[in-house]
Amino acid sequence: MAQCVRSSRTPQSFIRTVSAKTPAFASVSFPRTLPEFKKYPVMSCQGKPQSQQEQIPPPQLSLDDLVTSNRKGEVLGTIKDSLSNCLSGTNLLETVPGLKSRIKGKVRDIYDAGDYLVLVTTDRLSAFDRNLASIPFKGQVLNETSLWWFNNTQHITPNAIVSSPDKNVVIAKKCSVFPIEFVVRGYVTGSTDTSLWTVYKKGVRNYCGNVLSDGLVKNQKLPANILTPTTKADDHDVPITPNEIVEGGFMTQAEFDEASMKALSLFGFGQRVAKEHGLILVDTKYEFGRSSDGSILLIDEIHTPDSSRYWLAGSYEERFQKGLEPENVDKEFIRLWFKENCNPYEDEVLPAAPAELVTELAWRYIFLYETITGSRIDILPTQEPIHDRISRNTSQALSSLRQL
Repeated sequence: MAQCVRSSRTPQSFIRTVSAKTPAFASVSFPRTLPEFKKYPVMSCQGKPQSQQEQIPPPQLSLDDLVTSNRKGEVLGTIKDSLSNCLSGTNLLETVPGLKSRIKGKVRDIYDAGDYLVLVTTDRLSAFDRNLASIPFKGQVLNETSLWWFNNTQHITPNAIVSSPDKNVVIAKKCSVFPIEFVVRGYVTGSTDTSLWTVYKKGVRNYCGNVLSDGLVKNQKLPANILTPTTKADDHDVPITPNEIVEGGFMTQAEFDEASMKALSLFGFGQRVAKEHGLILVDTKYEFGRSSDGSILLIDEIHTPDSSRYWLAGSYEERFQKGLEPENVDKEFIRLWFKENCNPYEDEVLPAAPAELVTELAWRYIFLYETITGSRIDILPTQEPIHDRISRNTSQALSSLRQL
């Protein structure tokens, strides 16, 4: 990818307390045309489709909806049949003409296609800065989840998506990627080294420029959403303050201000949409880049169960008052299994994730997609190998783009 913008500008002091009110940011419209983009209902700023603005109480989802739903029975067999047929990696350099190079990310394989990037979302499961397992249909679900959110957040920020020629693929504009992950949090929780609860229980009271008061407990809702950026290191994400971001030349003050405003606005919108579907968007991360015309674009993914933590809203308050863990719809339960059965940061070889956990996670990703979007995802297995399908669809899409 292109070199990130650097600056030696000295920033103004940036300290934020969790009791401060989160500012309201105006929504700006960015009309765009996205060829080959799967269209979803456009959401209003309140999170509902424009044709459904009446006040409807959010559904009361429960763990039973995850465990015993008829839909789970419909897809479970397909998931189990696909355990040995996951997309763990790709090599489109050998099958798609015109690709120049490949970068293997934690989950995505990224190819240089000249004027564009081809991003293939695989079934790899990443946590603790390493690959834990491969989850059937995970790449497809993540890709289609992001597309839904990209399509419904264009009133907040433009994004880099050009087209989506395959269930696992997007073609994106090239841009200079800022080497910062904009992590936004609404609750004191988490199990990784950089999670808010992990650092808070160690006594940290000023985290990434946010002053945290004493007396907070695990899974407690923060008085206001906070931004806790990290660097995009190859081996391990490192927390960083806004001052350090600017002083280190990672972004200018103006770039950071705009990207942080977009991140907080996206998160607030995501929380409203999640609430309307019986869910809590707990925390997430965003990535941004600068396009050739100078605009800051949202890139990578948005509000997926890989990049975000989701809880069931209906049971949260009661379980919190009882000191119980929230019922989650993300990969946290498999993170906890690895922490209980090994040291995922230091052990050279990790145990294999049990098949029942892999199957359950695949189902939860599907459940979350269908709950948020209100549509069923097509996960019917086909005779054509996944890599062949991706190669064929990507080749056709790139050929069409080159003729424009």
